[in-house]
Order: sequence, then structure tokens, then C-alpha cells
Amino acid sequence: TESKHRRRGGDLRTRSTELGPAVTGSPLTPVLPASTTGKKSIVLSSETRKELAKQAKVSKEERRAQIDERYKYLISRLADGIGLTEQQVEEAIISDDKFQLIEQFFAPSGLKKLLFFYQDVLQQKSNPSLRSDGSTNSLLQKKLFITMGSTENITGTCAFFLRTSDKVITASNASQEVNFGIFDCTNGNILQGLEFFLSQIMVPALKSQQNWGAVKEGLKNSQIQDFLYSVDKFVGTLSSSRQNIEDKIQLTKVDIDIYISNL
Repeated sequence: TESKHRRRGGDLRTRSTELGPAVTGSPLTPVLPASTTGKKSIVLSSETRKELAKQAKVSKEERRAQIDERYKYLISRLADGIGLTEQQVEEAIISDDKFQLIEQFFAPSGLKKLLFFYQDVLQQKSNPSLRSDGSTNSLLQKKLFITMGSTENITGTCAFFLRTSDKVITASNASQEVNFGIFDCTNGNILQGLEFFLSQIMVPALKSQQNWGAVKEGLKNSQIQDFLYSVDKFVGTLSSSRQNIEDKIQLTKVDIDIYISNL
């Protein structure tokens, strides 16, 4: 009996080694013996699942306790812009592993931008398993998440907050110190989203603005007129570039071996 246990333990270690990165991606995931059909699978024990769920719940409640008027301002803007309820936005934020970026955005001389993507992402089902071919049981679902904008491709909606100064963001100045905007980049059409944002939102807003701070005469000032002309020109260039890309000529690859052999 003792030798049988040793052999089984050896088989278990061997299977763990064969799975390689799949195991290291989840250090708490035990490797179960091969099933009668010969397939290998990785599942979480009920105890492990309960412990992870407990830790996640505690973390979420700690974050929920941090939600103050500053957070509520961001949440309300996101809910209005994307079309979700404030409860849905709050739940997405407190579940995000980049939650701490929001506090860094509020800090004096903190992050200059805070980005959110709302798009389809691969989500594992409630009881994920790793099949013998290494693939996961997952599906595409829309998700709102915080991003730095450098690791995920934008394929849906980008919502952004920008700071206008280095002041600490408080409940009383959030609406004055933080700007909010949205790019609709459905199917990854970034140029089209940027063109729409500038031509339909930013340019009309700039041309209707009367107060330009230290610059006198407002829209009559030559520097302001030059600036607005440059913005209009950039939007035109952006539109031309987008149309050129959409109407580009795609050449078909030709196999020239047959022509060479006939020479």
C-alpha cells in the first residue's frame, strides 16, 4: 500500500510538471489526478474557492468604504456616459485590481489621466476548468475596467478623466478640476472615434467659449483664431487619413514559381 501511495504521488508531481505555466498561473490551484478518460484537469477545491471568495469580499468591502464624494462624482459621470447604472459602475470599480490608481489620480501632483475601457473581454465561467489542451472555459462579456492604456487594445468605448492642475482633488473641486470625455472606438475604430470627439464635441465647445483666461478679447484674439484654425486643420487631416485607410488598396500575393518554371 505504501509503495502504491508513492507511485501515485510521483504521478501527481509528474502531471504538475507537464502542465507548466498553467499551474504557476494559479498557485493555490491543486492538480487533480487524470480522469478515467485520460484527460487532465485543474479545479479549485471547495475550501480554496470559499477562501478566495472570502478574501475578495473583504477586499471589496474595504474599497467600498473608501467611496466618498470624489469617487461618486467619477461614478456618476461614467454611468451617464457609458449607459450603466451607478451601482454597476461602483461594483466594477471596487472589483478592479487597479483600484489604487483612482487614489493616485486624486493625490496632489498625481496621475494626469485616468482611463476606463468598456468592451468585450474574455471572462471565465463561474466554475472554470483547464482542459487537457490547455484552453479555458470562457466567453466574451462586456466589462468596465481601469487601464493605463498601454497593455489592452481598445475595441469598444474609452472613458477618460483629465486633471487641469496639480491640486489635490477634493469633493468640493472635483467638478472644476477634472474633465471627463468619451471615445467611441467600436470595433477598434480609434481614428473615427477621435475624429467624432474633436469635430462634434471639442471644436464646437471651443468656438463657443468666451473666457480664455489671461488671453484678452476671447475669440477675436489672433492667437485664439490661429489655434482654432490649427484644430480644424488637424480634424481635416484626421478625416482624410481615416478615409485613406478605409479605402486602401490591398494587393493580392502572387505565387511566381509557376512563371519562373516556364521561363
